[in-house]
Amino acid sequence: MRDGLLPNRSPWLSVAGAFALSCLSARAASAPPTAPPSPSSAGSARITAHDGAHDFDFLIGDWKAHVRRLPDRLVGSNAWVTYDGISNHKKLLGSNANFEEFEVDSPESHLHIRGQTLRLYNADSRQWRIYLVDVDKGTIDFPPVVGQFTGKRGEFFNQQEWKGRTILVRYVWLDLSPTAARMEQSFTDDGGKTWEVNWICELTR
Repeated sequence: MRDGLLPNRSPWLSVAGAFALSCLSARAASAPPTAPPSPSSAGSARITAHDGAHDFDFLIGDWKAHVRRLPDRLVGSNAWVTYDGISNHKKLLGSNANFEEFEVDSPESHLHIRGQTLRLYNADSRQWRIYLVDVDKGTIDFPPVVGQFTGKRGEFFNQQEWKGRTILVRYVWLDLSPTAARMEQSFTDDGGKTWEVNWICELTR
């Protein structure tokens, strides 16, 4: 997100602004005072802001995972590889942070994928940060994928390099039912005008 820029102001705008302020001051002096907003109305405005701390609660527990993966990305490929396995999620130390253990196999392609994911909720920004963890290598991917839920749909974004190009990455999480969920990963190299889905994970239990 870019910060807005204020244009330079010319001297005649300063004079006009001073005149307008003097007129407003005189009008305000003659007008009856208005009561400040009541604490109850201010409180209700705060309550309407969505607290997403429990947005991933639907995912907690053990799932069967069916994955479709597109290895060759942003080249128009349609050669998908399928995998099956498990995706297990648990909360950490009674908090809203959660951790995923993920393991799938593709017998036809003789491929195996194992990974871990750490999700942390920031109560101030009301956003989630998602980190891919490799416990075998002892690494955590940066930057995290950051975003939030609207209803039962969550969108999360970050910026990465792919084959020497800087691209945007999007995760979409869908809470479909108590026994079904879905995650899609997409890449774009045109600033988000078009997205290519390259990873679809369907969870059932």
